[in-house]
Amino acid sequence: MKKTTKTYTTAEPPRNVVMVAYPDAHILDVVGPLEILTGSKLFLPEGIDPYRVALVAHDKGPVSTTSGLTLQADYDFNGAKDQLIEIDTLIISGGHGTGEAINDSDLLEYVSWAGQRAKRIVSICTGAMILAELGLLDDKRATTHWWWCPILAQRYPKVEIDPDAIYIQDGNIWTSAGVTTGMDLALALVEADWGHEVALQVARYNVMYMMRPGGQSQFSTQLIAQTADDSAIAETLQYILNNVKEDLNVTKLAARAAMSERSFARKFKDETNITPANYVEMARLQAARVELEQTNHPVEVIAMNVGFVNPERMRRAFQRHLGIAASEYRERFKPHATKANP
Repeated sequence: MKKTTKTYTTAEPPRNVVMVAYPDAHILDVVGPLEILTGSKLFLPEGIDPYRVALVAHDKGPVSTTSGLTLQADYDFNGAKDQLIEIDTLIISGGHGTGEAINDSDLLEYVSWAGQRAKRIVSICTGAMILAELGLLDDKRATTHWWWCPILAQRYPKVEIDPDAIYIQDGNIWTSAGVTTGMDLALALVEADWGHEVALQVARYNVMYMMRPGGQSQFSTQLIAQTADDSAIAETLQYILNNVKEDLNVTKLAARAAMSERSFARKFKDETNITPANYVEMARLQAARVELEQTNHPVEVIAMNVGFVNPERMRRAFQRHLGIAASEYRERFKPHATKANP
């Protein structure tokens, strides 16, 4: 998504956001995106109310969540049909209760009705299962929590699933991966509605990473390193993270792990589900992003500092994993108080 700037008038009406919840929804899938959307009011001119939010469920009143806390629904499905005719954004929450929700005919009927009226349809985490059940994701790119991606693929073969992306927009339908990625998606919605600067301020206020690109992997190199069971592989993963500038070819890494190259490559893939070369590239990409965000170093220098050797290799890595150029990444995610060297 390109960086956007906006001009505002106090005559702009609030955008109506309808969040659909159900028993055993994940509470953060519900409140996380809504906090991001409504929090944008703090950074808009006085008099602008950006979003009007309503929580809709099977029954008006308490809705249980996986945390044990309850949320108060504003409308039941029938009341929502009577009162919430104009819908800008329809959001379907996720959670452990999704399996039951996709068999709730009343819920499905309401989501179908509201989806026909909404300008945007959004799913958080396993909420994608509900959209898929209604056929709304047929022939579209979509994502969900990585654990559920194989289930989504098996049950709904017409959906083009990207198990790695944190959120995806295909037309007017947006889907997100697990839990906190719903907040990343909400930031993207704020940017689309109110501009890049407002979204950036909302991200900073919520102490969030500066608006992760939707194509960013659900898996971080640190998380992979922390979850490896084999001690030799775990040590090698940490070594890679700490020495991205070094020559990290398979021969040298296998020697560090005291394994043959074939055994090392097989064990590495078994432990991490990616190849050593892919992990090294991801580690270097991560290091490059930190430098782009926090320093004024030219792109050529950063490429050398993190082991890419030349800007072209780094450019290809950024395009492959994030879908944007390194220079565009810096422009989007670096605080504007300091500027990159030309």
